[in-house]
Amino acid sequence: MNCSPNILRPAGRLMPKLFGFFALFGFFANITLHADTLTEYQVKALFLFNFAKYVSWPTNAFSQTNTPVTIGVLGKNNFGGGLETTVEGKSINGRQIIIRFIEKESDWNKCQVLFISSSENPRLAEILGKIKAMPVLTVGESKQFIQQGGIINFIKKEGKVRLEINLGAAELAGLQISSKLLNVADSVCGK
Repeated sequence: MNCSPNILRPAGRLMPKLFGFFALFGFFANITLHADTLTEYQVKALFLFNFAKYVSWPTNAFSQTNTPVTIGVLGKNNFGGGLETTVEGKSINGRQIIIRFIEKESDWNKCQVLFISSSENPRLAEILGKIKAMPVLTVGESKQFIQQGGIINFIKKEGKVRLEINLGAAELAGLQISSKLLNVADSVCGK
């Protein structure tokens, strides 16, 4: 797979980039904690919310114009209540945001964003194989997530959460990822 470091953003420490990411998306003003005090899953929850703002879905991804944006969690919930707290009272383009904890395969396509926990690694290839052509933004946290067809992967470098993005997988799912989101990725595949 053609993955390369993202040359669209300057090299440097992640915290200024993380602050820049949230400031860029107008979300930092709502955060009262210092980034140094955020846990890994608080950072991931903030990213998941912001991903939903900077991805365009095909019209068939929503059954009606007021259908909520659903962020699904498949596998172990390491967020605690942090994901619900992050999206509470917020909307995207007039759509409410809801969180669903996914247990059945038939619910995968009922999400616009599907976070696949590392607890699902033993069946990751099977999951991604079945969902790859659905209009669902797949987000993971596993070493081979991008290579197996996932769209956005959380990786840790130097103890910080960073992103990998697979544009080919996004295209296959019918999704368009904003250049603003691509700019904060550590690497982008399928350019």
